[in-house]
Amino acid sequence: MDWIAVVSGFGVGAIVGITGVGGGSLMTPLLLSVFRLSPAVAIGTDLWFAALTKVSGSVAHARHGHVRWDITGRLLAGSIPASLATVALMHLSGVTKGWAAALTFSLGIALLLTALVVAFKKSWQALGLKLEQYIPDSRKPALTIAAGAILGVLVSLSSIGAGAIGATLILLIYPRLEARYIVGSDIAHAVPLTLVAGIGHATLGHVNWTLLVPLLIGSVPGIWLGAQLTRRLPDGAVRALLCASLLMAGWKVIH
Repeated sequence: MDWIAVVSGFGVGAIVGITGVGGGSLMTPLLLSVFRLSPAVAIGTDLWFAALTKVSGSVAHARHGHVRWDITGRLLAGSIPASLATVALMHLSGVTKGWAAALTFSLGIALLLTALVVAFKKSWQALGLKLEQYIPDSRKPALTIAAGAILGVLVSLSSIGAGAIGATLILLIYPRLEARYIVGSDIAHAVPLTLVAGIGHATLGHVNWTLLVPLLIGSVPGIWLGAQLTRRLPDGAVRALLCASLLMAGWKVIH
């Protein structure tokens, strides 16, 4: 058993439990810096980590009726084909140095976008309400599918985006939707998307299965502990620390 991996999984799980931010934005930089995986293998491994750790959350939200299946279905209608097309393109062209650079760059951009989302968490709903006058209900299905397509490409290239960025896109399109439905629909969408993208990366040999198991073992108690601590820690301080970490990680990856 790799106890460093267990502890790492526990730490990421705890932060996810406290902040609600997807583990991809935390786990992938950790796999790159601590475990020295290549960008492609780090992304593939994290996709499986994200898919498997979010299953229980997705089931729980579905049982409580917190999933808007119409929104989730539209997101998947865009994200799954986009993910399959991205992985197929990687298969056809081969994982060249150009692809490695593209994966690294997209990872850095995804980290910086997630930091932006976390930093201005409370402002996105206000922006969505302002945009609502330009987005009639008749356009929302198509926009939701387009948002899913963007997430499908981003997640397949970086393993990041299905959590915080996905929730923000839902909020911008449906600004009057209650938070529980945003979170539930986002998680329900994230599980099949990360699983499909993870299978695609696995076919390319981009998953470190030996490392994945102890990471998952550590994450389970970490998420539970984080959920218990979330009521006791000030949201602003946690968000500021997380945002700073994401900015540093994103900047380091790009450079």
